[in-house]
Amino acid sequence: MTAYRYFTATTLDGFIADEHDSLDWLLSQPTGPESILPYEDFIAAVGAVAMGATTYEWVLDHTCGEDHPDDVPWAHGQPTFVFTHRDLTPAAEHITLLSGSPEQHRRALEAAADGRDVWIVGGGDLAADFARAGMLEEIFVSIAPVTLGAGRPLLGGRFDLDLREHGTNGALLEARYAVLGERG
Repeated sequence: MTAYRYFTATTLDGFIADEHDSLDWLLSQPTGPESILPYEDFIAAVGAVAMGATTYEWVLDHTCGEDHPDDVPWAHGQPTFVFTHRDLTPAAEHITLLSGSPEQHRRALEAAADGRDVWIVGGGDLAADFARAGMLEEIFVSIAPVTLGAGRPLLGGRFDLDLREHGTNGALLEARYAVLGERG
């Protein structure tokens, strides 16, 4: 059965990117092999990816194309769904641009995932939209020992969570939470 999972990183004060959408704070953190959920294990269970336009453009600018060592047109091999109201061009044929709410596209997301998980990539507001729709089962977050004071929030909304597991990975504190629902 398809699960919706938000696998991300945040600063100690709850931002996933600074006010200029930079992740320099994260890319400078030392990590190690002792993660409670190694990325390789996580991504092996992912059948589809969902993200917002800002994350999509960041991935294109920082991990894809001729300026990057692997010269790949798109970073993810899984079907990718970009929730946007912007006029964007898909970088690969397995990228679908969507508008509307997650629940409007649930059937397409789950069909593309083919029994595997859907990864909500970046975008705390989009992750909150999935949670409000009852379509976010888990948040796995790596917390960096950095504060930014402002930026893009980890999760846009008020939700009850249940801590299921925690550990460390180098300088990062890791936590796996079940999403219980929206707070009243």
